[in-house]
Amino acid sequence: MRVPLSWLREYVDLPATETGRDVQAKLISAGLEVETVEHLGADLKGPLVVGQVLTIEELEGFKKPIRFCTVDVGRANGTGEPQEIVCGARNFAVGDKVVVVLPGATLPGGFSISARKTYGKVSHGMICSSDELGMGDDGTHGIIVLPPETEVGKDAIELLELVDEVLDIAVTANRGDCLSIRGVAREAAIAYGLPLRDPALLDVPGPNAFGYPVQVSDPAGCDRFTARTVTGLSPEARSPIWLKRRLQKVGMRPISLAVDVTNYVMMELGQPLHAYDRNLVQGTIGVRRAAEGEKIVTLDGVERKLHAEDLVITDDRGPIGLAGVMGGADTEIADHDDTENATSDVVIEAAHFDQVSIARTARRHKLSSEASRRFERGVDPQAAAAAAQRTVDLLVLLAGGTAEAGVTEVIAPTAPRTVRIAADHPDKVAGVRYGRETVVRRLQEVGCDVYGNTAAWNASSGGGGRATGGQDELIVTVPSWRPDLTDPNDLAEEVIRLEGYENLPSTLPKPPAGRGLTARQRLHRRIGRALAGAGYVEALNYPFVGEQVFDQLGLEADDPARRVVRLVNPLSDEEPALRTSLLPGLLAALRRNDGRGSHDLALFETGLVFHPRDEQRIAANLPVDRRPAEADLAALDAALPDQPRHVAVVLAGAREQAGWWGKGRPGDWADAVEAARTVAREAGAELGVRKGQYGPWHPGRCAELTVTVDGAERVIGHAGELHPRVLKTLGLPARSCAMELDLDALEQVGDDTPQAPGISTFPVATQDVALVVDAFVPAAEVEAALREGAGTLLESIRLFDVYENAEQLGEGRKSLAYALRFRANDRTLTVDEASAARETAVALAGERTGAVLRG
Repeated sequence: MRVPLSWLREYVDLPATETGRDVQAKLISAGLEVETVEHLGADLKGPLVVGQVLTIEELEGFKKPIRFCTVDVGRANGTGEPQEIVCGARNFAVGDKVVVVLPGATLPGGFSISARKTYGKVSHGMICSSDELGMGDDGTHGIIVLPPETEVGKDAIELLELVDEVLDIAVTANRGDCLSIRGVAREAAIAYGLPLRDPALLDVPGPNAFGYPVQVSDPAGCDRFTARTVTGLSPEARSPIWLKRRLQKVGMRPISLAVDVTNYVMMELGQPLHAYDRNLVQGTIGVRRAAEGEKIVTLDGVERKLHAEDLVITDDRGPIGLAGVMGGADTEIADHDDTENATSDVVIEAAHFDQVSIARTARRHKLSSEASRRFERGVDPQAAAAAAQRTVDLLVLLAGGTAEAGVTEVIAPTAPRTVRIAADHPDKVAGVRYGRETVVRRLQEVGCDVYGNTAAWNASSGGGGRATGGQDELIVTVPSWRPDLTDPNDLAEEVIRLEGYENLPSTLPKPPAGRGLTARQRLHRRIGRALAGAGYVEALNYPFVGEQVFDQLGLEADDPARRVVRLVNPLSDEEPALRTSLLPGLLAALRRNDGRGSHDLALFETGLVFHPRDEQRIAANLPVDRRPAEADLAALDAALPDQPRHVAVVLAGAREQAGWWGKGRPGDWADAVEAARTVAREAGAELGVRKGQYGPWHPGRCAELTVTVDGAERVIGHAGELHPRVLKTLGLPARSCAMELDLDALEQVGDDTPQAPGISTFPVATQDVALVVDAFVPAAEVEAALREGAGTLLESIRLFDVYENAEQLGEGRKSLAYALRFRANDRTLTVDEASAARETAVALAGERTGAVLRG
């Protein structure tokens, strides 16, 4: 919400010395988020004056139309002679009043004006457009043409109100009242302790039987509808400068007088309005739910198919507007340039619609408007009649219209909301002793009516005391413009924010003793620290995906990962589902960082993935005033999708940097596998690694990660180099690698009980062995056979060399060299014992994989 300081001062007598920055600080202290203060005209310097075009000479021989003009600027140029100016605009004629900037002036952006020769003529200044003066869009896209009665030579800076300060306020969803000058003025008045001149306090005639006929068929969706009629509007009437400038300052474009007035009143009072061309409305105006499949062409020219939940405004033909969102083209007010179809009679609508209904309609049709923004956040229902009256008054004043005596007001009876609150409740919430007098005063400043048992009040306590007898309770009637105040905590928040959040003491919470992290939480933290220690950087990604990503990852059509949980209200239509894998988010982060110049990357993430259950259930609404029963919690869990926690890494570029110490090393599939082993070690689980093939991984460089559960082997993830086709589709660096595994499954089989290392007093016996196998045989299978054949004396085994040479080994063969360490706990091994264990290991490897000793 943009709030010009000059407009705000109309309703609150702010001190003359207060700047926009000062007001910003006050409003922030009161709880409003004032993001910026824009200084309009801060770098504008005159002379900038009103001139009248005397002559126009069309210059020939140029690529675009150029005009040489003489302009009367009065005595502003010091001589009284006509000012000669070259201009390329075409939307003005001889006799028009325009805005002229003279030599020596400076326009916004530091653009200095001086006499200069151009197109063969000397131009002594410039005829200005609204963009050149930093005024915003005025709809003309050309020179500013002023009303004929404007005085020549008048200071245009003052006339156009070019110097001002505008507060830009980020209004939260619960403060719809602050989407108006009236609401912000009320907050400023409270902050400064000044009275408010409420613009909604108008003399409004009561409803009668002569108003325009209105039929509300859905009082739940529309509990108030006011209609007023103004006739005899002058087709020549234009919005005055002050009205246009205020609309521009709040970020709206002037359109035509009738539309500008409704927009002005909406920004002033916060009540959205709509003006219908009375001659285009056929019969009674109605409010009802749309019939499924009905259509309407809205003011933006789009034909929209309506939903049965949409609330619509109708006449005898059908829908003529989306209630609270946007009007229809059938009853549109004519633009002021369309004199042939000029609107002379209008019907003003000021209604109050259901917040939820308007919000759903706006989102359903992807049609957010200034009106829908306000109705979604809550509009003051009591302001409808005053807003309609204000609109009528302005149209009569500015367009020479006549207000008809008929007043239509359809109201569904409602009672004001009352809230009971203990007088010391804000004290308990804030931990500060405010006292009853302060609580009552602050609630009354907000607009509440406060009643209570004051007879028992101990006046001698000086406003900080307590009731001396009976229950010290306040009965608070909430003002109509604050629908967000529904319970005692809301009222307590009002007291606290107005007394100043900065005055709350800093008190650290005292957690109960004996509670720490769960075993699962400790595991997740250990894994994060271990991966960070291995050089990976944690990346936190949104858990949303689009289903097209599964095609990009190369998943089979029947892959279980393609079954997703779809969101009813996704943040983006491109990502309407919850993820079944961590890779899409991590790979997107990898691509984004690589595109920004970081080419050596290693990222990791731990997080939940989501799988739909075979049986779909609807979750019950659980009580909030007590802890739900265990059966209720179990039923809730059963209705939720399966949510296992995964861990994943992605890496690209150099794994080890080159430098004076030697050559670097690029990351490869082995690093992805090692990341999985790092995670398994932290979980205390034994991880199996074997050759595999799945989805986005390269079929020749992919490892299956397995664990043994109840004697059966289970695949819980994959690691390796990604497929070139996937890299090309996703725009990833060449040879990128990834790993993902099911962390919950790993935790299930793991034992993270700390194990003290076994230290032997006997020496180790080391034996090296080089085995030649077919190139397609995985090293993991050879290692597994050696480990099993070596028996209990084997302490460790390590692959330290892989060698391929067709001349020495033969075509399609490779050599794998392993270092075997043997040790006994009770004796020193002899050479014969170590050699025997080695030979047994080699024999079993030869039997299972066809390995033979090299050389």
